[in-house]
Amino acid sequence: MSTLPVYRWRLAPDGLATRRQLRAQGLRPGGQDVAAQLERPRRRRGPLVAYLYRVDLAVPVRPMTPARRAALEKANRARRTCPSCRRDAGYVIPAALGCCVPCAYPSPHEGPEGSTP
Repeated sequence: MSTLPVYRWRLAPDGLATRRQLRAQGLRPGGQDVAAQLERPRRRRGPLVAYLYRVDLAVPVRPMTPARRAALEKANRARRTCPSCRRDAGYVIPAALGCCVPCAYPSPHEGPEGSTP
């Protein structure tokens, strides 16, 4: 097993890109192995690491099909639906709360349906 070449932040050679950079170009790694590693030093912790892929071996992103779009919309709708009140919160329910903010922190001045007495 050979070790990966490691480059410092902003010093990677042309022809290598991160997943995000590939995606911005409409590409994806396409099953290729990681070509190199990028490290960004930090003061009090270990370096941030990003993997680099060869741009010449990248393949185009698969197009969004109607079935994939429908599945994605269904999954996002489920993430926005509060399990307590079953309403669409309009935002992704935080995992730390487990329900929408009004259900997690009910106002003491509101009645059971959210109306003031």
